[in-house]
Amino acid sequence: MSETPATESQSTPAKRPAPPEVDGGIDLSEKGRGEAGKPVSLNRRLFMQFMGFRNGNIEELAGLFENASAQAVIYQDIHDASGFGVLAFCEDPGYIVDEIQPLLRTQKDLEYREEYTMLGRTYAIGYESDLEDVLIKRPAQRVCDPETPWAVYYPVRRSGAFERQSREDQRKMLAEHGGIGHAYGKAGYATDIRLAGHGLNKDDNDFIVGLLGKQLFPLSALVQHMRRTRQTSEFIQKMGPFFIGRAVWQPEYNANARLV
Repeated sequence: MSETPATESQSTPAKRPAPPEVDGGIDLSEKGRGEAGKPVSLNRRLFMQFMGFRNGNIEELAGLFENASAQAVIYQDIHDASGFGVLAFCEDPGYIVDEIQPLLRTQKDLEYREEYTMLGRTYAIGYESDLEDVLIKRPAQRVCDPETPWAVYYPVRRSGAFERQSREDQRKMLAEHGGIGHAYGKAGYATDIRLAGHGLNKDDNDFIVGLLGKQLFPLSALVQHMRRTRQTSEFIQKMGPFFIGRAVWQPEYNANARLV
């Protein structure tokens, strides 16, 4: 009795796609588009961490930050007379552990508010031409701007259903979202900080959002406006908790100095 010839699936194991041959197979640099659409990349980014506290001495901490030329901003919590927030920013996240945390530990009776801890990194979405400005300089300049002391910080988690939408549908939803933010920015009402938070937070949030402005009301109006978009109304699983505060100490921004 003759043997049945083996089929291709039985005799040949399936081949896995080869990884891209860039730096050991993985290219982690941020991507953009330069002149005439030429691809550009930059393997640098800013880490930003927001932390909430209660019962510290804000004036004393501001003095310590001033003396240390700290890359951080202190916000008074509008909901808690004894509460405040600290936003640290750096290229090397070790700076937060080595420099910012020791300054915080000098505060007696400091109460840590874990619900407000948010860590994220700046990112490019592929069309930016000046990656250093988008990833490093612009976010730092915005949080240091004394003309925009009011801030709203909150984490965002998308539902998995968003990733199952077509790339075209995703593009349209992001464009709708971005158009609203651009309109508020052009009118001088708000600027924003958008950070990727994948694998960086206890609650596994996808993004961290910071809204900054001269006054608080436009920031609230912007959040309300965003709620009407398809992305927010259909694909956001969770937003918040929200920290709302006003800057009481900011470092002076120096565009020519490289951040730690």
